[in-house]
Amino acid sequence: SRVSMPDIDMDFDSRYRDEMIRYAAERYGRDHVAQIVTFSTIKARAAVRDAARVLGYPYGVGDKVAKAMPPLIMGRDTPLYACLDQHPKFEDGYKMAADLRQMYHEDPDAKKVIDVAKGLEGLRRQDGIHAAAVVITKESLTEYLPIQRKPAAGQAVEDAPVVTQYEMGGVEELGLLKMDFLGLRNLDVISDALDLIKGFRGIDLDIDNISLNDEKTLEMLCRGDSIGVFQLEGGAMRALMRSLAPDSFEDVAALIALYRPGPMSVNMHNDYADRKNGRKPVEYFHPDAEELLGDTYGLMIYQESVMRVSQKFAGYSLAEADNLRKACGKKKPELMAKERSKFVEGCTATGFAELGTPLFDDIEGFANYAFNKSHSFGYGVVTFQTAYLKAHYPVEYLSALLTSVKTSLEKAAVYLNECRTMGIQVLVPDVNRSASDFEPARLEDGTEVIPFGLSAVRNVGEALVQKIIEERSANGTFADFYDFCERVDMSVLNKKTLESLIKAGGFDSLGHPRRGLLAVYEQIVDSTIARRKERDVGIYSLFGEVEESAGGFEERASIPELAFDKKEQLAFEKEMLGLYVSDHPLMGAEAALARKADCTVVELAECEDGAMRMVGGVVTGLQRKWTKKGDLMAVFVLEDLQTSIEVMVFPRTMTDIGHMLADDAVLLIKGRVDKRDDQPKFIAMDIEVFEGITDGAPPLRLKVSPSRLSQETVNELKALLTRFPGESQVFLHLGEDKVLRLPDQFCVSTDGGLIGEIRVLLGSGAIL
Repeated sequence: SRVSMPDIDMDFDSRYRDEMIRYAAERYGRDHVAQIVTFSTIKARAAVRDAARVLGYPYGVGDKVAKAMPPLIMGRDTPLYACLDQHPKFEDGYKMAADLRQMYHEDPDAKKVIDVAKGLEGLRRQDGIHAAAVVITKESLTEYLPIQRKPAAGQAVEDAPVVTQYEMGGVEELGLLKMDFLGLRNLDVISDALDLIKGFRGIDLDIDNISLNDEKTLEMLCRGDSIGVFQLEGGAMRALMRSLAPDSFEDVAALIALYRPGPMSVNMHNDYADRKNGRKPVEYFHPDAEELLGDTYGLMIYQESVMRVSQKFAGYSLAEADNLRKACGKKKPELMAKERSKFVEGCTATGFAELGTPLFDDIEGFANYAFNKSHSFGYGVVTFQTAYLKAHYPVEYLSALLTSVKTSLEKAAVYLNECRTMGIQVLVPDVNRSASDFEPARLEDGTEVIPFGLSAVRNVGEALVQKIIEERSANGTFADFYDFCERVDMSVLNKKTLESLIKAGGFDSLGHPRRGLLAVYEQIVDSTIARRKERDVGIYSLFGEVEESAGGFEERASIPELAFDKKEQLAFEKEMLGLYVSDHPLMGAEAALARKADCTVVELAECEDGAMRMVGGVVTGLQRKWTKKGDLMAVFVLEDLQTSIEVMVFPRTMTDIGHMLADDAVLLIKGRVDKRDDQPKFIAMDIEVFEGITDGAPPLRLKVSPSRLSQETVNELKALLTRFPGESQVFLHLGEDKVLRLPDQFCVSTDGGLIGEIRVLLGSGAIL
């Protein structure tokens, strides 16, 4: 009895989305399938900047007004009319726009700009193609709506996609079937990880038939170890997972429905976690509701729950229940009043008269936040699959994950740090071991590692990488740099390319120090190219054949044993790869840094605008600037082991702390989060130079029999030590004369119950 078209959303491996649209066009007819047009409108900030430009003001005028506007709230701008006058839908934005209102009333230029911008805001700026929507018609498209071709730059018109001239709302009103063909990067990652598992282990894993109650996966999620897991990566989400302790697939699906602004604003996410774990009683508005809401502990977190309740208690048909769901979503007062009277009458007719009004009030509140259950479960499957791969095949999964973000250094840094946290070594690029992208490899001792992909090195294109790999596959690994130059295609012997590979560590495994090789590589390349050209045209030296058979050429330059110091080496790695790989300026100090800071750089992005925080990291890209008034200020990037953020030091603060700023300095910065622009920034208020781990903290010495150190015990000990970060070094005494000092990342604080937990894990005699 449903009269409107169903809402069909499909997610595909993003690399094949265009192929799916092409398939639909071939299957149903090219004149029956089109993508849907979208019209971008002028947003408030853009309107202000456009107005200032057109009125002839300097750039700074429009920029000053735009920066006084409230930050994005739940992903959207506060419109200008709601900044100047109170509006019930934008109360938070109005409160944050006090500076803008003051500017509007006191600065005539700002007032003129804002008044013009109010007229521009909301106008259509340009048309584009909707990121997902596709329409399929029964008859030819032109029987229903106008269409157009939208060629991309340099594309022939006849090859361009067919696009409607009506946007999505108009297409739906015509009664046409609109479907979403979405490209989902996480499906690419799953597909790539399966290929790597097959190539690396010979296991043909059927990811669609794994157990959705896999114990190892659920244990990992209970710990909150979900960096890289679809939908579950955020810091607050990981905290919610630890509180909820998911022990079934249903809990994972519920997490996806609960972790959204609506449910969180009414504390539904914490209520669910507390009810599930017995911290709060499970309550039902009526005993008969238990069979409907038992699986969600009495909470209507899904739209389907709202529909089932209205069926049971108000006697609604499925179609009527679906209409109630839609009405709640649209939040139209006249529609809700009509539904209320119908619902109350229905409850009276089914014998639940006393529930009519209070239950509808509950439904009206819940339905604002309820999520589509089929969507939660569909995405829950993808979530669980990614979590399963991380739990069981971490090397392959993280390789695929790093490849998927190789063009986004911020995300790549997060996953690189996750590898370090999990004890998986990521190696610098290696001409003998690396593939084009990130792929797992085994060292001679059997250790599983992830070498950096060669194509990620600056100035090294995919085509050149392919030539290196082809030669290596055909004739074996390279013996040394001379062998490499003799064998690879001449196009690879580009000096800029080789310089980048050397600086990135590409020839380390051949036994050549980076600084020494950098000093003579040009000479070696020049002589090799000259000799190869002569050989190609048939010119041989008198003793050429003898020299070659003797295993080398007398004139080749020797590579001096010169190495960069650690600081220089890391700087070159950062320049060539965009990341610190072989080491990091913060490695070994992260536990002590975490103890002094109150959040990480990643967590800053989740803070509210204006929040005061203390964060630690290493300074890069320091720039000192002069304001128009002649005052000194500074801008730099603060980077921790996961990601980075731009930090601004204004003149007043610069006077007191400017002398502490230097590239590569490790600092603790107290400041304010600024989210007024698209990219969050951090405004420094105070700075402290981080001195590292102090010598005053006594070490923790543990006596452990090697026979007790199973892999499971080692993993439990690692997890335990990382839960108590501090400044005490940890030493493992494995016998009479064997003492192992754990890396600084496992430095601990001996307060807070650590000693007791170690005795439970390793026995009462474990503490020396």
